[in-house]
Amino acid sequence: MKRPIEIGLLYSKEGSYAPLAQACRRGALQAIEDINVDSEFDIELIPVERDPKCNIDLYEPLCTEILRETSARHIVGCVISWSRKEVIPGLERAGGTLWYTLPYEGFEASDHVVYTHACPNQHLLPLLSWAFPRFGRRCYLTGSNYIWGWEMNRAARAVITDNGGEVLGERYLPIGDTDIDRMIAEIKATRPSFVLNSLIGESSYAFLRAYAAMGQEDPYFTSKTCPVLSCNLTECEIDSIGSAAEGLISVGPYFVGWESWPLGTRHDFASSFEASSYSAVRTLATLLNGKPGAENETLADLLHHSNAAQTLIDPETHHTTLPVLIAQIQDGVFQVLQSWEGIPADPYMTHPDRHPQDVQPKLSVIK
Repeated sequence: MKRPIEIGLLYSKEGSYAPLAQACRRGALQAIEDINVDSEFDIELIPVERDPKCNIDLYEPLCTEILRETSARHIVGCVISWSRKEVIPGLERAGGTLWYTLPYEGFEASDHVVYTHACPNQHLLPLLSWAFPRFGRRCYLTGSNYIWGWEMNRAARAVITDNGGEVLGERYLPIGDTDIDRMIAEIKATRPSFVLNSLIGESSYAFLRAYAAMGQEDPYFTSKTCPVLSCNLTECEIDSIGSAAEGLISVGPYFVGWESWPLGTRHDFASSFEASSYSAVRTLATLLNGKPGAENETLADLLHHSNAAQTLIDPETHHTTLPVLIAQIQDGVFQVLQSWEGIPADPYMTHPDRHPQDVQPKLSVIK
């Protein structure tokens, strides 16, 4: 008999960024299904779901509800950083753990959070390093008006100016706002080398459609001369964007068709959000397997008694070592342009040796 363990899922089924949440939910549920039929695991995971509907005011109450009214101590969930920060106080009070499975802006390490997707040295820094020699250092920054947009653009501004570049403009929209006319007008007037898009959900889709339309009128605003770069756009949003996604360049630990994924045994995920959520659940199951009562241990104790190399989770920061892939949407699918394997996370950007750099061609003198 497998011992039952409840696990919380806190993902939205409707709202402005629901496609991202549903990709994560699919990955988590697939992992639960696989673990429950795998004879190597002595546990049966029972999902306890709550739907915050992309309403920031519901995340903390629903998280607390799971921790108070069920036996679940581990919750896989939250999409935007705002919601992650909302639930941390409740996790601290109840002794729970959140498994956060999306890219985020860094500068955080909680005793109650495991980060299984990328932080800036695994997305923003390699993306900019790759883009500078190819397109230039004159950038326009966009972002949704919350911590992800603010911090991503703050870090990008520092990297760009430190490398002799220039930020030509910076503009934000409330989450869900699609009034992008002023952004487009400023980009058209300043003609940057590239645009860093840190918008999310419907705001991002509206921006990309308008940018593609501008490219139809002025060929400068196309992927060959002034591409749009993203640190968080994956396959799960391409259908929502349509043909306007063509040429977009994104960075992540996984894209469809890439065979290498360091966590778990599956490689058939539909996006890195699915892969990261699947890995979060499988890693948790590995930590609990064969250890009755381990689900009630603190995160620190759970990781202390584990094989860090097996989980790829840093026991000090709770961040994950990941591949870094840069890819471009070509004919409707992501094609990987460059990759790095096994980059340890550096959430506070204090370890330059963990920052992948663009691989330059080796030159030889021909006589």
